[in-house]
Amino acid sequence: MIIPSIDIMNGQAVQLVGGREKVLEAGDPRPLAERFGRVGEIAVVDLDAAMEQGSNEDLIKDLLHRAPCRVGGGIRTVAQARRWLDAGAVRVVLGTAAVPEVLKQLPAQRVIAALDARHGRVMSRGWRHDTGRSIEEMMEELAPLVGGFLVTFIEHEGRLQGSDLERAAVLKKLAAGRSLTVAGGVTTAEEIARLDELGMDAQVGMALYTGKLDLGDAFTASLNSDRPDGLWPTVVSDENGKSLGLCWSSAASVRQALSTGRGVYHSRRRGTWIKGESSNATQELLGAALDCDGDALRFTVRQQRPGFCHQGTWSCWGDDRGFSQLIRRLADRGQAGGAASYTARLLQDPDLLRAKLREEAAELAAATERDDAIWEAADVLYFTAVAMVRAGITLEEVEGELDRRAQQFRSEETAARGNAKGEDA
Repeated sequence: MIIPSIDIMNGQAVQLVGGREKVLEAGDPRPLAERFGRVGEIAVVDLDAAMEQGSNEDLIKDLLHRAPCRVGGGIRTVAQARRWLDAGAVRVVLGTAAVPEVLKQLPAQRVIAALDARHGRVMSRGWRHDTGRSIEEMMEELAPLVGGFLVTFIEHEGRLQGSDLERAAVLKKLAAGRSLTVAGGVTTAEEIARLDELGMDAQVGMALYTGKLDLGDAFTASLNSDRPDGLWPTVVSDENGKSLGLCWSSAASVRQALSTGRGVYHSRRRGTWIKGESSNATQELLGAALDCDGDALRFTVRQQRPGFCHQGTWSCWGDDRGFSQLIRRLADRGQAGGAASYTARLLQDPDLLRAKLREEAAELAAATERDDAIWEAADVLYFTAVAMVRAGITLEEVEGELDRRAQQFRSEETAARGNAKGEDA
């Protein structure tokens, strides 16, 4: 798979050749993160922190809310690594700090050791210090302590001349079952496909920024199809994970979908088509993913009303149900305005909504019978949904916050923050 890379210097996305000469400045990293994030994890590198000449911490924290990010660059202590993991980084990438005494204090599955090598010798501190050690030596030492490795061939970095695939294949055998991501010179979809066959990911920057490699082509390089027409079945889901229907994708439709951020598919009768062009039931593409066998896709979309199905239902299996459907129904009532419904009254009266939230939460806490607890939980969810609609937040945003919390460390200090507040607090 491809791991798009965003290197940041002075608040701007940049590309360096050989880790030294800045040859490209791509501007604000935020739109890049949103576009690259459609294909999965992205790598974000704070070059200023790596070179000990500043920090882009606030900007990168913003990117964590826009895409799933591996964060690296200047993370040199356990405390710094933990802060990034608590902030929502999927993984942290440690270079200079990839030493046993640090790694032993971090969750191995969420740590990638960055082995940035120039002609086989590992460099540190922004690629300025020669450690005198080989990639092979360090992989053998660190494999039990990390979930994966990022190997960058510095002499190939930014030069668009291809990567060292033969060396990568040798290193994969030394990874001891850990993931291996290769960076430095990866330029073509064919290289990405070859690395994928060998069980490795490709971290790509310069080729994407210059247009030499299309994001869609890079993404589909790892796909295979047993169909004569080469199409891939594509499960379409909404942002809450509910399946909407089944479509087909081609290389051309995937390129257009990832480029435009819309739901674009392949019709076996009409060719490439954009969902909702005639019905206005358009889709915003949030993400695309391969299945475990690499022969099918999932598109996660933000679907507009009336829904995905041509029969006017939310999905090809009928209307939505449950909490996500409740949120949409309440939002529709709120947009309609007026004071005819109880929901409208709650939306217009924050004091009433606040009182009902407290009342229903207390009743749920006091429920001792199973049926009573179900009833009261439904009440709490209803009033919670109204509060969310009133605040203008989505279920997707709340679930994202829950996912971030699930990844946080639990120290005695953070556990104490969960103690109940006093009545007057």
